[in-house]
Amino acid sequence: MPLLASWILLFIFWASVPVGVFAFVHALLQRPDAYAAADRRTKPFWLGVTGAAAAGLLLVVMAGLPWLFWMAALVAALVYIVDVRPKLIEVQRGQRW
Repeated sequence: MPLLASWILLFIFWASVPVGVFAFVHALLQRPDAYAAADRRTKPFWLGVTGAAAAGLLLVVMAGLPWLFWMAALVAALVYIVDVRPKLIEVQRGQRW
C-alpha cells in the first residue's frame, strides 16, 4: 500500500476513536428510565455496546486488529448516535410545541 494511503487510513482510524468515546460518555450520562421511555434497550445494554465499540476502535488503532473489527465497532457506535441518542434527547426534553 502506498505511504499516503497508509497515512490516510491511520488518520481515519484515529478519527473514529472519539466517535466511540462520545457514544459511551453520552450513554453513561443519560438517565436509566429514559431508555425505557424511548422504547430502546436498557442503559447497561447500551453501555456495554458503546463501551465495547470504544474499546474496539482503540484496539484497532493500537494493536492493529483487522479493519473488520473497526467496521463493526464503528457501526455499533453510530447506531447509538444516530438512532438511540435522538430518542433519548427527545424523551428527556419533552414535547416541543
